[in-house]
Amino acid sequence: MTFFTTLFYFIITIGILVLIHELGHFFAAKLFGIRVERFSIGFPPRAFGKKIGDTDYCISWIPIGGYVKVAGMVDESLDTEFLNREPQPWEFRSKPIWQRLIVMVGGVAMNVLLAVVIFWGIIFYRGKDVRPVTEIGLVATQSPAAEVGLQAGDKIITINGRSVTNWEDIEGLLYTEVMTGDVSIEVQREGGNTVVTIPHALSAKILEERFGIYPRGLATVITSVEPGKPAERLGLQPRDILLSINNEPVSYGNVPEIVKRFAGKEITIKWKRGEEVLSGTVVPTEEGRIGVGLGAMYTGPVYNVRYSLFAALPEGIKDAWEMSWLNLKSIWQIFTGNVSLSKSVAGPIMIAQMATRSAEVGLLSFLGFMALLSMNLAIINLLPFPALDGGHIMFLLYEAVFRREIPNKVKIAIQQVGFVLLLVFMAFVLYNDIVRF
Repeated sequence: MTFFTTLFYFIITIGILVLIHELGHFFAAKLFGIRVERFSIGFPPRAFGKKIGDTDYCISWIPIGGYVKVAGMVDESLDTEFLNREPQPWEFRSKPIWQRLIVMVGGVAMNVLLAVVIFWGIIFYRGKDVRPVTEIGLVATQSPAAEVGLQAGDKIITINGRSVTNWEDIEGLLYTEVMTGDVSIEVQREGGNTVVTIPHALSAKILEERFGIYPRGLATVITSVEPGKPAERLGLQPRDILLSINNEPVSYGNVPEIVKRFAGKEITIKWKRGEEVLSGTVVPTEEGRIGVGLGAMYTGPVYNVRYSLFAALPEGIKDAWEMSWLNLKSIWQIFTGNVSLSKSVAGPIMIAQMATRSAEVGLLSFLGFMALLSMNLAIINLLPFPALDGGHIMFLLYEAVFRREIPNKVKIAIQQVGFVLLLVFMAFVLYNDIVRF
């Protein structure tokens, strides 16, 4: 992953999302005859651009978003010259509240639309893969799942009273239900049924570290091989699937433990590469390592559900809605203090890394990541915070309810404070990215 590759995918991702968002405001303003004075990618000061008609199309120096400067509105530009003259017909302040509200939600609407279209296209093109398994194959040690007593071999029947028939149902319900309260899981164990409860207090740990259960049918796959270590001398390669060590079957999670038992002693390893089964002997180091990185790969049954063009649309809307609901719950967990802010937010460095990794997997993966980020951008912009769309919407709702406008001096002061806080928050997430890099 080179620096320039990462930078390229970051610019593409953020550029498209900001452009789509600002186009929502732009088109809504034009629809109601509001003059657009500036269309900016990035926040002031202005870097470069070109004026066409009444609009200055430009790139600005602070790369944390963008804005559309509409005539007659106190916004991120903090321009107040228009306050010295009478309202004009083409100005934002001259329009009815309902039109101004549409202009303010236009950006969010476009981000939601982008996410729905992407999910719709992916589902139509690829369908949905479903793993028809409800049996737990592995419980990670020291995980929330291990804490509540779930065991390998448990078959999950219901989650909070809702029946599950595949692993996608299980993952979806677990991560949404645990954020609103305790979760009751009914499992079949040793011929009988038992109920395991996940307390809401574990939600933070689950969101930060995952729950810790994996479906039956996992294989242990090699993700990397360290140069000069026993594994390289043996001929192991990334994507090889480990089958056994000294005729002892391996499962994801127990390989390091098995290898350590034979530190300094010769062991026989059997692995699969494609359709070919290979074996060989090797001597682990005195520390009990052979020098491989390990991951899990599902090798159980999978069936693909295909959708027509029109049938894929409601599925795309459903995915976008579920993503939004999950994001809202996550934000609520941060505000209530149940989840660490530093572990939950991603800044430009993390976004760039995730965009690059998704692009390396393939175009559909990259588009899926963009759809997820688009929904996040929509939700964040709706927060009632100064300098965000949600702050402007709150001003308009106040005006609609109380039949009077907030004084412009107060609006300007709130915008200034909000913009400074936004810069401070951006500095925090950037520092947080650097620490985690």
